[in-house]
Amino acid sequence: MDKVKVNLACGDYKKDGFIGVDIVKTPTVDIIHDLNQYPWPFEDNSVDEVYCAHYIEHIPHDVHNGNKQDGLIQFMNELYRILKKGGTTRIIAPYYKSERAFGDPTHTRYIGDMTFLYWNKDWIKNNNLSHYGIECDFDMKLSYHVDNELTLKSVEVRAEAFKKEWNAVNDIIVDLTKN
Repeated sequence: MDKVKVNLACGDYKKDGFIGVDIVKTPTVDIIHDLNQYPWPFEDNSVDEVYCAHYIEHIPHDVHNGNKQDGLIQFMNELYRILKKGGTTRIIAPYYKSERAFGDPTHTRYIGDMTFLYWNKDWIKNNNLSHYGIECDFDMKLSYHVDNELTLKSVEVRAEAFKKEWNAVNDIIVDLTKN
């Protein structure tokens, strides 16, 4: 049986073997859908893998459907809904301490390491944040696309640069697994 793999907000680039979803029809888009309109055109627990690059930083804070939740919370809850248990997602976004994050006037939010802690039930419970309405429970693994000048530096030098320097990290890469 083939796995269902979805490339959200694929634009002109769609990963091979994935179903391309975007608000605008391009040659790579298979499903035209506004990702800020819920529900998405996928059944509950029907998707094995999702790839989403350079989209979440564009999600508006006040999303449609009369829902009072922040747009990113709605997006993540919907992602959780469509993924099968054990399903995976890779999200790539400009890192909050990168000029790329601030340079694009269409970015509405800045994405850092802590952003993804909010999608784990235990973390939410331990921080008394159940009132946020987050339905997700993901495990995560973070990695980074670092500036070329840092790629051959030691782990210690890179870690120090991540803390203190702007543009040391270009993108955050997050791998999520649905619990």
